[in-house]
Order: sequence, then structure tokens, then C-alpha cells
Amino acid sequence: MTIALDHHTPQTFVAADPAENAWPPAAGQDTDYLLPPPNPAERLNNMPITPRDQRRLALHAALTAAGIPPRPEDRDAIDQLSTLPPSTHTALQRWLLHAT
Repeated sequence: MTIALDHHTPQTFVAADPAENAWPPAAGQDTDYLLPPPNPAERLNNMPITPRDQRRLALHAALTAAGIPPRPEDRDAIDQLSTLPPSTHTALQRWLLHAT
């Protein structure tokens, strides 16, 4: 099928085989297959997350779970709170948990 978008440049479109995109799949068509096992080298565990970033992510999650979704303008405050010692961060988490 050729469609002219203007008088100078025709564009060609190829229609997909409708049988391949039919839903539900035709009887006997194999639609179930196993995924390959994960590659351990690609796991997130191999990408180090600094303790500060872990505290920042945990604070975002705790605020959201407490019904206080962080706003973009809260980013600096959250970054500053993430630099506090782990014991202070633990107290913040506990306070937010009990606030709900």
C-alpha cells in the first residue's frame, strides 16, 4: 500500500499479517513459554547503592506509605535528611510508621 503524504514523497506501509496479531490466539498456537533464568551479573545487587541513597529511597517510601507523597520541592529536604546518621533515620522511619 502506498500513501502520498504530499505530491513529492510517497510513503510505503507494510501491513502486518493479521493472523499473527489475532486475539484470542488460534487453537493449537503455542502462547506459553518459559523465560530464561536471570543472569546474576545483571542483578541490582551488583550495583552498589550508597547508604545515603538507601536512606533517601527508604524515606521516600516511608513518606508515601504515611500518605505524604514527596513533592519535587521536597527533594532538597529529603537529601539533607538522608545525610543524617542511621539512628536518626531509623527514628524518622518509626515516627512516620506510627503516624499512619
